[in-house]
This record gives sequence, C-alpha cells and structure tokens, in this order.
Amino acid sequence: MSMDASTTAEMDLESLAQQVDQALAQVMKLDGPARAAALDLKRAIEAFHKLGLTQIVQRLKADPRGKELLFELVDEPSVYALFAMHGIVRADVATQAARVLEMVRPYMRSHGGDVELVRVEGDTAFVRLHGACNGCSLSAVTLRESVQEALTTHVPQIQRVEVVPDDPVSGLILPEEIAVDGAGMDAGWLQGPPVEAVEPGVPYRMDTEDTSILIVNLDNQFYAYRNQCAHQGLPLDGGMLDVESCVLTCPWHGFRFDVTTGECLTAPQAQLEPFPLRIQEGRIWVRPG
Repeated sequence: MSMDASTTAEMDLESLAQQVDQALAQVMKLDGPARAAALDLKRAIEAFHKLGLTQIVQRLKADPRGKELLFELVDEPSVYALFAMHGIVRADVATQAARVLEMVRPYMRSHGGDVELVRVEGDTAFVRLHGACNGCSLSAVTLRESVQEALTTHVPQIQRVEVVPDDPVSGLILPEEIAVDGAGMDAGWLQGPPVEAVEPGVPYRMDTEDTSILIVNLDNQFYAYRNQCAHQGLPLDGGMLDVESCVLTCPWHGFRFDVTTGECLTAPQAQLEPFPLRIQEGRIWVRPG
C-alpha cells in the first residue's frame, strides 16, 4: 500500500528530529572549545532562520489571503514544530504549564514528592500533589509554593494554582500507593492484567467489547489511555517507547506523545485520552471513559 504525501512528510519529520537530536548529542561530547564553536554555529544558523521566518509570517499576516494560508500551514505538524522551535508560535497554556512542571519535577522527586497537572481553567491551574507534597509540614508547604511560583512565573496567563484532592482519578498510581477498597470496586472499573504482566517500557494492550486500552509501565508508574493516536485514531500499542524521555512514538505516522501527560509533542494541540487507573491486590484496574 502506497503512502500519501502527508504520511511521508510526518515520517520525515520524525526522522529529521531524531537526526538533529543525535547530532546535538555528538556535539555535546566534544571538548570545550570545539563544543562551544559548534553551539555558536547552531545559534547563528537558528537566528538566521528565525529572522527569515519572522519576515515571512509578518507578510502573510498582513494580507487576508496570506493570513488564512498561514493558519492552514500552522496545522501542519512540521511547520508548527518549526515555528514553535523559533518562538514564532507558542503552545497553548496547558502545554506550557505541563512543560514547566516537567522542569520542577526532578526537584519535587528529590524531596519525595511529585506533581500532576489536572487542567487549566481561565487563569487558574489545577494540580494534584503526591507524596511529601501533602500535609502541613514545612517541607510540604515549601514544595507546594515551589509549584505555584514556577507556574505563575513561567506562564504569565496563570495567576492562581489550586490543589485538587489526591484521589484515584488520575491516569497514574504508584505501587507504594496501592489502594484496597475491600469487597468491591466502584462502578465502571474493569479488571486488567496483573502488575507483573505489564513490563516496564513495553506498551500493553487491553481490549474490551467497545474499547481498546493502552497501559504503560514507566519505572513502576502506571498510565492508561485510550489506545488511539490523536492524529488518525490508529492503535498505539505497536509503537516505540523511549523509557528515558517517556516518549511513545506512533508506529503509523511517527507522532510522538509524552506518556506522563498524554501531550502530543508533534502537534501540541492534540492529546491522548487518559483513563483512571488503580491497583488492587497486585492487579491493575482501569475505568474507561
């Protein structure tokens, strides 16, 4: 079966992005002077490209016909990625907030805590805190204040941060936070595989009569999503999962997703649909939407 032009372009985008990452990784291995010279060259080329791209965008926006064409171009993943890389377009507020939380996550985890973005409404970000972030101790308060300061400083649209209860509605649950409800489960929960059946870094597919579910184990943190790529709805269970970067690559058209948030890194306006997940007596349970 032949691939159309858009499919080829998407695969080329993924391939080119990998080549850039690999080349940059090699540059970072050079000695001091050589690395500095290579990075200076990289910055100079990027500045040259940004100047030209900015002029093109400004001219297109000044003409009604060009403005319409520009909006169509931005919907193309490779063009969006290029504009975003040079700061010509900015990700939506939720995507910006998720990226900021990724910045503070290492600090949070080093103090026994973690943070999860639930949603953004207006000027308010709703987050869920885990581990040492909960409670009234000085360290817990400090961690919560760090989250608020990071979000309000780096995302100007966010003015307030609200903490939502740490209950099992997240797509993530840690094994050390296993919850046993007793005799029964809440309505809508489906019994999934044993914990040990979901190998770290290997996407696991769970099918029901009307839903295909993707379960992922990243360093003993479990995530569940509808098994559909946000691009064309094709299944993701055959995709490649990079454990270090937490990125799942769609096997069909190369779209890349952050498994910890469901965010599409190729086209940030897209998102995987998360499902609540919990663990009871060593078995995974999922509640499809």
